[in-house]
Amino acid sequence: MKNIAIITARGGSKRIPNKNIKDFHGKPIIAYSIEAAINSGIFDEVMVSTDSLEIKQIAIKYGAIVPFLRSEKNSDDFSTTAEVINEVLLEYQNRGEKFKYVCCLYPTAPFVTTEKLQTAFKTLQETGCKSVLPIVKFGFPILRSFKLDDENKIQLNWPENVNKRSQDLPNAYHDAGQFYFLEVDNFLCEKKLFTDNSVGLEMDENEVQDIDNLVDWKLAEIKYSLLSNL
Repeated sequence: MKNIAIITARGGSKRIPNKNIKDFHGKPIIAYSIEAAINSGIFDEVMVSTDSLEIKQIAIKYGAIVPFLRSEKNSDDFSTTAEVINEVLLEYQNRGEKFKYVCCLYPTAPFVTTEKLQTAFKTLQETGCKSVLPIVKFGFPILRSFKLDDENKIQLNWPENVNKRSQDLPNAYHDAGQFYFLEVDNFLCEKKLFTDNSVGLEMDENEVQDIDNLVDWKLAEIKYSLLSNL
């Protein structure tokens, strides 16, 4: 019944150099994920999967372990999160260690808290689902969204909804990009982060920020300041 947290933090980052260890309100951004996992009290191991010796040193400084480096195969721009998790779990199995549950955290997720992880873990245990992940609602109903043709002319994706009020359309959600809590045996079988038996935990949009460029980074810092009254 052991549990493991895997924080995925490869060294390469083109749009934001050293993104996973860049300073975020006074400490490397990866530290937030490490500390949330450790302080949750859920995990027997909090490990960082990385190909970088610099990230390894910082991860250890903040309390995580790095028992092995990520393979070259899963360290390029095309490696998926599922492939990285699978590699880590199989390496642990080769070393004689198995886990009941795994939580994959992203290293650039400063809005992850111990309470969110504890809620996700409780949900996973009590509902019998195979995975739990944070989700956030789209700001406008996507059933009223547009697409552009080759001449940049607007077309409705779903023209049947043109006269429907936005409040009468169902909400749509997307992955918050923070963490995935998974049942290990099912994941190793299906190799999927979410299936038709997954539960979403809705997050407020102020607690979610995808960080792909420096503008995103600044927005994350502003949101974090507001939430933390900094």
